[in-house]
Order: sequence, then structure tokens, then C-alpha cells
Amino acid sequence: MNIVISDPKTGKNASKKLEQTVFMNRKIGEEVDLGIIGLTGFKAKISGGSDKQGFPMKPSLQGNMRRKILMQKGTGFRGKRKGVFKRKSARGNTVSEETQQLNLVITKPGDMKDFESLIPKEKVEEKKVSVKEEMVKESLENVGNVELAGDPKKIKGKVRG
Repeated sequence: MNIVISDPKTGKNASKKLEQTVFMNRKIGEEVDLGIIGLTGFKAKISGGSDKQGFPMKPSLQGNMRRKILMQKGTGFRGKRKGVFKRKSARGNTVSEETQQLNLVITKPGDMKDFESLIPKEKVEEKKVSVKEEMVKESLENVGNVELAGDPKKIKGKVRG
């Protein structure tokens, strides 16, 4: 299960991958203690999630089963025009074994050093060089080397010179 924790004050979020489902039978909107996953002193509210096939959890749908419901707007549906209804699949508001991702929003912060340790550090990107640029650079380095140049008679095609 992947847990995404967001901090509304700083605007940062962190992701943590867990082997087992720790928030079983909890519903969207419930407040949970994050000491279970290693963030002591933190409390968070479950704001949503999705199952293994990617269907979103709907707060208004009771239970943990996936159902086809008639949607007009909201989580899991984006209408192209005003007033459009469509039957779409959605997961219930209860966390189960089928839940793949769970979204949490921090309500009571604890030690921020613990939270910042979950956030990955930004990597310094190296300048990427294309294959063609590497070949041109290599050929320019080998211009004076006669052994690497080879015999021009062995080259296929027309050789002018």
C-alpha cells in the first residue's frame, strides 16, 4: 500500500510504501494517528484513495466494494458539458485490502524532521548528451589518429578526393 501524506501549511507531500494495510476498516474523513507508520506526534485525516485497478474511493459510497453508480460531478468523473450524467465505477469509502493508495492530510503536526526525512531530496540533473553529439565529439577527438581513420578504399560508396 502506498500512503501519500500532504502538509497543507507547507504545501509539501511525502510518499511512503508499506507492506501491509495498517488503516483497515477506516473511513474517509476519519482522523488517524501516524505513529503506526513512524511519524510520532502526527495526526492526519483520510481524504481519499484508490484501489489496485485505479478506481477512486468515493466518500458518499458506503462500504468497501466497487460499484457502478450514476455520477454527475465530483470524484472520479469529469463531465464535458453541464448537466451530463454517466454511470461510472467507484470504490466505497472504507479502507480494505484492495486499497492501493491512501491519501492523508496532516491535521496535527509533530516533529517536522520526521516528515522531512520522508520527502526525497531533489537530484541535481546532469546535462544529458545525445548519442549523435557523443559520436561527433568522439570523431573530432580522433581526427588526427591515422589508425582509427582506416583505409578510404575499404569504405563503401563513392569516395571523392
